[in-house]
Amino acid sequence: MRRWPPVLLGLLALWGAATAWKHRATTPLPGLLAPDAPVQVDLADGATLSRGDVSLRTRAHIALTARVLSREDYRFDAGAFLAPVDLALGWGPMSDSAVLARIAIGQSGRFYWWRVKDFPIPRRAIETHSANMHLIPADAAVRGVLGRVRRGQLIHLEGFLVDASRSDGWQWPTSLTREDTGAGACELVYVEEAHIAAP
Repeated sequence: MRRWPPVLLGLLALWGAATAWKHRATTPLPGLLAPDAPVQVDLADGATLSRGDVSLRTRAHIALTARVLSREDYRFDAGAFLAPVDLALGWGPMSDSAVLARIAIGQSGRFYWWRVKDFPIPRRAIETHSANMHLIPADAAVRGVLGRVRRGQLIHLEGFLVDASRSDGWQWPTSLTREDTGAGACELVYVEEAHIAAP
């Protein structure tokens, strides 16, 4: 069996620790922090953008300020070259510190999950006031903001919901509603503007 050199293992451990520190959760203020739902304007005739050999068909303009419930970075899956980070975002009651204290939240495999012992708000309120968003940075400035954002912060995003496709048949469609759940319910967002709103 191949053994990893101790120096390499040490470097990997240091890299992991530095990443965990960089993305550590903040301690947000109490109360409901992002009261407004995302604002979406559907496009009858969207434009086509290009990212390398991938075509992005704009389906709707979207703008939102939401609380970061969780983040997950991707480097090796099929979509990592396009959307290197997913943010699970909450607004309305899902931005309320008292509510979130009673909900366990995480991400894996491009999905966002939550668990409760007892519901602090109705199940449907959790489902319709939170979403997992696959984020495509439009430029280096947006990529930098997305690289710094931490769980518990408020982030403002503006851009387009897009369907991604490639000539070899690869496709990655976006959800167009916050009402859905399960596979296919995530938004694929081409982010043109991003800033950390608080704290």
